[in-house]
Amino acid sequence: MCVLIGTMGAGKTTVGRRVAAALGVGFADSDELVEEQAGKSVQDIFVEDGETAFRALEHATVARALGEHDGVLSLGGGAVLDPATRALLAPHPVVFLRVGLADAVKRVGLGTGRPLLLGNVRARVKQLLDERTPVYESLARITVETDGREPAAIAAEIVTALEGDRA
Repeated sequence: MCVLIGTMGAGKTTVGRRVAAALGVGFADSDELVEEQAGKSVQDIFVEDGETAFRALEHATVARALGEHDGVLSLGGGAVLDPATRALLAPHPVVFLRVGLADAVKRVGLGTGRPLLLGNVRARVKQLLDERTPVYESLARITVETDGREPAAIAAEIVTALEGDRA
C-alpha cells in the first residue's frame, strides 16, 4: 500500500488511480469513502454539519482504510492536519505530490464543490499551500513534483520510487 498526500489540485485521485492500475492493486479516495459513509457530499457535510464533524468522520474513515485497504489510498488535502491521522501514517509509504500555486489554481478552477475555496480561490490556495506543505514534507517518504507534468509520468515516477523503497 501507499498513501498519496498533497493539497487540492495536486492530482492525488487522478495519479492514484494510475499508480494502483500499474501496481495491480485497488484504489481508494478518502473523500469518496467519507461521502459513502455519510450519504452526502463533502461540501454538504461542511455546510450542514461543519468542518469539525467532517474532520472527525474523515479521521475515522482514514483509520479504517489504513487498516483494511491494501492498495493505493489518496487522502483529502486536510486529512494530515489531525495529529492522530499523522501518527497512523507513520508505518506506511507516504507519497507527497507537490504542486505549485499556478498549477494548483489551474487544476481546481473556481473551486466548485470545494468548501475551503469559497471566496478568492488563488489567495485561499496559496494560504493552504503555505500552511500544509511543511506537514506534507514531514510525512513523506517520497516527494514527487507535479507542476507541468502529465499524470502518466507522475504515476510512473511513483511506481519506480515505491519499487526502490521496497528494495
